[in-house]
Amino acid sequence: MAKPLLEVRDLQKHFAIGGSFFGGRRALVKAVDGISFTINAGETLGLVGESGCGKTTTSKLVLAAEAPTGGTIEFEGRAVAALRGAELQDYRRKVQVVFQDPYSSLSPRMRVGEIIGEPIKAHERLSSADVRARVAQLLELVGFRPDVARLFPHEFSGGQRQLLAIARALSTSARLVVLDEPVSALDVSIRAHIISLLEEIQQRLAVSYLFIAHDLAAVAHLSQRTAVMYLGKIVEVAESLELCAKPLHPYTKALFAASLPSHPDELREEIVLTGEVPSAVDPPRGCHFHPRCPFVMPRCAEHEPPLVELAAGHSVACHLY
Repeated sequence: MAKPLLEVRDLQKHFAIGGSFFGGRRALVKAVDGISFTINAGETLGLVGESGCGKTTTSKLVLAAEAPTGGTIEFEGRAVAALRGAELQDYRRKVQVVFQDPYSSLSPRMRVGEIIGEPIKAHERLSSADVRARVAQLLELVGFRPDVARLFPHEFSGGQRQLLAIARALSTSARLVVLDEPVSALDVSIRAHIISLLEEIQQRLAVSYLFIAHDLAAVAHLSQRTAVMYLGKIVEVAESLELCAKPLHPYTKALFAASLPSHPDELREEIVLTGEVPSAVDPPRGCHFHPRCPFVMPRCAEHEPPLVELAAGHSVACHLY
């Protein structure tokens, strides 16, 4: 069996807050609290959950923009934390990102050709003519004519800018692209086009995606597997189609119940959550979800449920199972 392209084991990221120069007490925000997952070559893993659950912090850890508090990240069999110099630069070339906001992720002072060509120049020794040729290929890949390279980002719509951001992420021949809410800031009409384009690019280039989103329909369409996060932990992971058809964790059921149905006559199990998401500074004992769970049992407040595999590829962390 082939080794995963990316393997994350017991990953943790805690941020210290509070305190003072005079020695005030400091607290820890457990943004990511012991998660594990893998992404294979040419595969998409979806990561869903409410705002504040730790999805974006996870992406920053994968991008080596933040150092983990604990756990390991391995890419192509090598520990990312141990990479230095040329090896770290090679990792940054192979792991790229598409941010949520296409208005702020592209420099307004640079032309499109410079924006896409800059990463190529940083990682490869190519002539100016070869860089321009590569930029033209990337523009055609995302549906633009090569002559738009002379334009500035403000001359494009929001959806078009996101396409340019995708071209930039692919400019270094990336093997893994982190998609951090890539369509949430766009109109519904352009979302489907970008999702389809990402799918087509994956089939052509065998690139892998870590797809972070709130849109469950988009995640289910693009991702082969989906992991559900709540308060820094993964509570369920399964093949996307199975997760849509048979969600097991009460939190996953609540997410689907809150989303728009694909048909007005579609019947869904109604799950109503009470209260607010607890603070990551002082998460509840036992299962983090138990204060809001409609199926809570006494042991939920005392013992944290492990993530166990109930069926092939379908794991859940819940005492109900």
